[in-house]
Amino acid sequence: MTQERHLFNYAVIRVVPRVEREEFINVGVIVYCAARKYVAVAIAMDEGKLKALAPDIDMEEVRQHLQAYEKIARGGTGAGPIGLLDASSRFRWLTAKRSTVIQSSSVHPAFAAHLESKINELLAEQVR
Repeated sequence: MTQERHLFNYAVIRVVPRVEREEFINVGVIVYCAARKYVAVAIAMDEGKLKALAPDIDMEEVRQHLQAYEKIARGGTGAGPIGLLDASSRFRWLTAKRSTVIQSSSVHPAFAAHLESKINELLAEQVR
């Protein structure tokens, strides 16, 4: 028996301490599958690496922004007005181009049978 593979999209979440320098550290991934109405965020921030790149960065502020990404991915009233949008709209909001400390890479397509395990594979591949 073969597992059905789902087309999904993903982007890498980056912390860009000084936007004008365009230096960044990958800290997480965002995964979206239209067929399953699935949006998830996984974070694995290496605070030591980030502090080496930007000694004066406010780690608590970065953590709060990343937690907001996780809340928006889950959706619901706890994520504010954006959390009430459908999965597709939340993914587009999370991956929209911005010139802030938290950014995402371009969106990439892929296939997977198990999205829940694929997000961990992407995290290991792209972040750790």
